[in-house]
Amino acid sequence: MAPLYDSVSQLPIGDPQGFSALIESPPVFQAVSDFSKPLIVSASGWRMVFASSRDEEDASPEIQPEASILAGTMALAFAQILAAATEKSFDQLTITLAMDSRPTGPALSDAMLRVFLDLGIHVHYLFIASAPEAMAYTKQNPQLDGFCYISASHNPIGHNGVKFGLESGSVLGGDSARELITLFTSLRTDPNIPQTVFDHFKSCSPSLLEKTLHDSHTHKNHSLQYYRDFSHQVAADTTDPQLIQGRIADLHQGIRNNRVGILAELNGSARTLTIDRQYLEDLGVAIRVVNGVPRQITHRIVPEGRSLDLCIAELEKAYQEDSSFQLGYVPDNDGDRGNLVYLNASTGKAQQIEAQEVFALTVMAELSWLVYTGQLTYDEKNKANQRVAVAINGPTSMRIEELCRAFDVEVFRAEVGEANVVTLAQNLRKKGYLVRILGEGSNGGNITHPSTVRDPLNTICSVLKVLTMKGDSNASASPKSTSASSPGAGSPSGLFEIYCHRIGRPYNPDFTLQDVLQALPEYITTSAYEDRAILRIKTEEHSLLKERYEQLFRREWPEHESWFNKTLGVVTWREVNYEGIHERVGFGPEYRTGSQRGGLKILFKDETGIPVAFIWMRGSGTEPVFRVLADVRGSDPSLEEYLLHWHVSMIQKADSQGS
Repeated sequence: MAPLYDSVSQLPIGDPQGFSALIESPPVFQAVSDFSKPLIVSASGWRMVFASSRDEEDASPEIQPEASILAGTMALAFAQILAAATEKSFDQLTITLAMDSRPTGPALSDAMLRVFLDLGIHVHYLFIASAPEAMAYTKQNPQLDGFCYISASHNPIGHNGVKFGLESGSVLGGDSARELITLFTSLRTDPNIPQTVFDHFKSCSPSLLEKTLHDSHTHKNHSLQYYRDFSHQVAADTTDPQLIQGRIADLHQGIRNNRVGILAELNGSARTLTIDRQYLEDLGVAIRVVNGVPRQITHRIVPEGRSLDLCIAELEKAYQEDSSFQLGYVPDNDGDRGNLVYLNASTGKAQQIEAQEVFALTVMAELSWLVYTGQLTYDEKNKANQRVAVAINGPTSMRIEELCRAFDVEVFRAEVGEANVVTLAQNLRKKGYLVRILGEGSNGGNITHPSTVRDPLNTICSVLKVLTMKGDSNASASPKSTSASSPGAGSPSGLFEIYCHRIGRPYNPDFTLQDVLQALPEYITTSAYEDRAILRIKTEEHSLLKERYEQLFRREWPEHESWFNKTLGVVTWREVNYEGIHERVGFGPEYRTGSQRGGLKILFKDETGIPVAFIWMRGSGTEPVFRVLADVRGSDPSLEEYLLHWHVSMIQKADSQGS
């Protein structure tokens, strides 16, 4: 049998006589155990360097036999968890299997696919698909019970890993994630596991494998259609087909009235094989794509800092040729986040929008949208008539609280991890809250309901609504624009005008994106991916490190209290610990549980009780690093530098006490 090739990218999607089938005998248990020691397992994803050389920058597609066994073990664990969760036998299960554009993806999928098929599970194999596409397909297609997505997200190209989820389309979190991790840990420590997985490789039907690979093209086309339709649902904020049609038509008309061009620098990611270009063109956006070929990865994968330089240069070039080009985006490799750059019309130069600012921009957009559509209204005392909330993680900037105070909307925080924020939002909805937008400002991107995953298309649609939907200027969109079902029914104003009214700012109808950004609350926040934000810590017990840190903070606070009071007006502080969806206010280990690996924050408040700054720390769940961050109201970078320097010095002192 010959390898089968993707008809669009011409890349090989699989080979019935592939890598796993060529393993002549199972590697010994100790070799598999030693190979898997660097594997990081968390609710955010399972990741390690899978390239054969063990070099994280290695772009080779080859993996070792031990890696195939490890991938097969993951498939076994997920199959058992999925069967238990759905109360179905293996042969009654149907799952999505997809990957980002990393070179090791096909070899890992080969191993997992053989195990799934040999167990009797039906697989819709999508080959390369963005994470939001694969998850939307799983969520919207009633045939599907869950998904397995092969990716290491923003990590370097030699890394890879897996995300798992159920039919909801969201990544496993909470008890489900812990159960999967417990089962996988039990399997990987079983001396018989290499032979068990090897037997599945060998007994998998070649004809069934070939048929599954052959059907990939059909499932991929269905996936793209589901994703397009779901993206319309998210943008329009409704599942009503008539409302979707009217609201998308109004957005299209707004874009026609206020021309927008977008530069998509896709960096060879999974978004090269999804709907981006066609979707945006259908909305009326002028679009240019750079690095639009899968695996055309020309710079580091994390879309932060210097990774945005090419997009900045290309956006400036596009703007010189066509002044409608004012926005650009760069995704990570699985395409579930995309950070933005914009063209400053006053200078003619492009610049990046910090991740925290991107999230704030989308929160402002979607809260204004709720007012625009009449879902959020106010009484004569300017108090919200509805219970509306935004769900975020611990290190998201406090600019979100300030935005939400302007709309009389509540803010709730969870531990770092997309699954935690999604679960928190779901719980809030059960309590009667309307939660339109949620996410992790510290990590970039946003989750817009009903989506359960970050998606740059959702981010872009939020920005497009702000820039182009200007109330009565959309009146020509369709006859429905004056009806009760139209987007403008709740308010005659455009989105930015609504926001300006809420904050008491004069509104200029000829505003630019620069004006919108300047209207957002001013905060300086440490970027999660700059060198200052990452520490190497020797102390393995995070509980011990945090207890030492608390002692140091209490001892050193009197030395810094005067500076805080005079510079920031701080009169008090409090500690907050985050675990899962829980936020515990209190000082000391009694406010933490288990391994105490959640986030710890010190929050500083002014005399009115409003927080004006915080410092935060947490050990990464997907990388062997310790992350730190400072957030402070205002525009003076020296304030953030002071906070972070003191914060880091205490962490380093706490770490050195154990050496």
